[in-house]
Amino acid sequence: MRKLFIVILISTTGNLLAQSSPQDLIDTFFNTYEKDAGKAVKDLYATNIWTERVKDNIDKVIGTVNGFTESYMGKYYGYEIITTKKFSESFVLYSYLVKYDRQPIRFIFKFYKPNKKWVLFSYALDDNLDDEIQEAAKLYYLDLDKD
Repeated sequence: MRKLFIVILISTTGNLLAQSSPQDLIDTFFNTYEKDAGKAVKDLYATNIWTERVKDNIDKVIGTVNGFTESYMGKYYGYEIITTKKFSESFVLYSYLVKYDRQPIRFIFKFYKPNKKWVLFSYALDDNLDDEIQEAAKLYYLDLDKD
């Protein structure tokens, strides 16, 4: 039984580690997220061997996404890209809107390519979208000189 578990673990992690681009990693993440949010986060962090040092923080994130149950957040409806920012050939950010009945959540993925393979640099989630869109609508952000 133990050998079977190790093979499955390596196989599951290997599929995520073998992805060739940040978008591939995100696609795999969301495919898994729909079935098991905690596993999706865990697999994503597994792309970077250095994340073992922050295992307690990862466990908190896993607990948070596992808390997005239907009784708490309502039904999950999928995700939409908000923005992508490329800082260099080796560092990119992807921001996604994750849709639930109750409210949207933003997922922010940062990926780093130190050598030949992309790894997760950081992952964050927040629910401050309504504050940001309200701030963006303030007069000092608007171009009032338009005809």
